[in-house]
Amino acid sequence: MLRVAVVGSGPSGCYTAQSLVQQDSEVCVDVLDRLPCPYGLVRYGVAPDHEKIKSLQNNLRAVLEHDRIRFLGGVQVGPDGVPVARLRELYHAVVYCVGAATDRHLGVPGEDLPGSWSATQFVAWYSAHPDAVDDGFLRDARSAVVIGVGNVAVDVTRMLARGLAELTPTDMPQAALTALAASRVTEIHMVGRRGPSQARFTTKELRELGTLPETDVAVDPAELALDPGYTDPSALPAPQRRNVEVLRGWAEAPPKGAPRRIRLRFFLRPVELLADRGHVGAVRFERTAPDGRGGVTGTGRYEDLEAQLVLRSVGYRGVPLEGLPFDTATGTVPNLSGRVLREGVVTPGEYVAGWIKRGPTGVIGTNRPCAKETATSLLEDAPALALRTVPDDPLPALRAEGTDPVEWAGWQSIERAEAELGASLGRGVVKLPDWESLLHAARS
Repeated sequence: MLRVAVVGSGPSGCYTAQSLVQQDSEVCVDVLDRLPCPYGLVRYGVAPDHEKIKSLQNNLRAVLEHDRIRFLGGVQVGPDGVPVARLRELYHAVVYCVGAATDRHLGVPGEDLPGSWSATQFVAWYSAHPDAVDDGFLRDARSAVVIGVGNVAVDVTRMLARGLAELTPTDMPQAALTALAASRVTEIHMVGRRGPSQARFTTKELRELGTLPETDVAVDPAELALDPGYTDPSALPAPQRRNVEVLRGWAEAPPKGAPRRIRLRFFLRPVELLADRGHVGAVRFERTAPDGRGGVTGTGRYEDLEAQLVLRSVGYRGVPLEGLPFDTATGTVPNLSGRVLREGVVTPGEYVAGWIKRGPTGVIGTNRPCAKETATSLLEDAPALALRTVPDDPLPALRAEGTDPVEWAGWQSIERAEAELGASLGRGVVKLPDWESLLHAARS
């Protein structure tokens, strides 16, 4: 029996475990996660109002309930936890599916002012990630600027515009629900440095902004016209062409006079966050223009947008894991078809899948072929890997060394506690927002 540890229980980790047991009946997989809850970004990254995408948890649940797959939550790998070298002693092979755990920075003055956050931090707060902090994102905010034009930027923009009636049915933690319902933000700017034909959001996400109650969506026709792809979309790929048509419709529609307004802005590059009494008060942008090569160039003209809340959504980046090689240029672990490379040489028994393998690209489904490639590499190596002696069951060794994993029954206890909390609040399931409550529920 080949024993494999998969580090990370998000889509890439679950799909890797699934592919391993489907391809080989002699493989047992332990899926380890730092958190006591499985599903990774499906639980902690998908917006609470996207029930259809969140229902992917049911697919991942079926994977983790397989009789040769075991979930072990609350297991830290690396510093202050199980060293990478020790994990290799306990398993024939280890697959790291740890994602891209940090966000990219703008690199402009004032970025660290109070009131300036990454979208990742905001998402973690309203998704009840136990590491999240509530530092009053919305306190005294009337105007918000979201920097970026991808799906995460659309998500946080939409959540800022949602009202109590739309948020109550979600699994959002009660404190976040209360704060968003009481928000005084009425103006939300979503800003991109390039044109509408180069925006990264999907049309489905974009259209949702136009369905929000009591919210106008405004687009400046003059900004749209700067983009040659907008003026003549015939050569654009179909997804970008659809985006352009949605934006064209909004540009031509008269305002409804709704109490909230979302403004989509293009060809503006952030150059500085401006302070107002020690807090962010505005963002200074430089107007850009197409450079004819798919990029943009600065024009030397500037515009300030008032904002007491700034959320940057300009991409994710992998972080080094102690004991593994790391390519700082790409934010990934060097690999060959998922096999970890150290100075260009394959390291037997160490593998990667997901964003830490390929970078933060693609959608959830992109993880399936990525995971299958890694699983195939591992199983090709299996005859040599199986020659090494490992414990019949690594769990007693982990416990003896101070790790007390949350097993599947513990996760089910968390689910019951969240259902009970929701019922007590007159809502559906409501997520537990902190380590203490999660671990207490898991041990109950």
